[in-house]
Amino acid sequence: MSESADGPPRQIDQRTRAAFVAVYTRDHPRLVGFVLRRTGDRGVAEDVAAEVFRIAWERIDEAVPTSPWLFVTARNLTMAHHRAAQRSAAVRQRLIDAGLGRSDDADGGRSERIGEALEALPAQQRELLTAHYWDGLSGAECAALAGCSVGAVWVRLHRARAALRIELDKPKGA
Repeated sequence: MSESADGPPRQIDQRTRAAFVAVYTRDHPRLVGFVLRRTGDRGVAEDVAAEVFRIAWERIDEAVPTSPWLFVTARNLTMAHHRAAQRSAAVRQRLIDAGLGRSDDADGGRSERIGEALEALPAQQRELLTAHYWDGLSGAECAALAGCSVGAVWVRLHRARAALRIELDKPKGA
């Protein structure tokens, strides 16, 4: 039996299960290598390969995955990973440009410190900062997301930036 996110466990016949295991055994190392060459990060490569096979398993009722399908899916997930990394770097840079980074870091851990400082903020402040700086939402869009006026968004954003500055000014590890 297999777990289904949409309902009760489903029956997978032995032949289908054996075919899936054979594909996994054959293609998993190749997929990890494929992604590793594109990312340079073994952890990311393992995560992407795992996600590819999770998706394949969820679709097992449609067909046992083929190598081309697996590699196209891996390529798409790798591209999504790169886009997410670019967005993450961009938001960190926007926060630094907004005066929320520390120039004495020369990015020797500054990006990591910003991520840690964001995590230390209350969820509402973190959400507003990431929506505005990461996702590029306007004041009006942030207002719709937060369920408040545009004026309130700017006040909340000001307070969130101040709270982030306080977190960033704390000694590392405090």
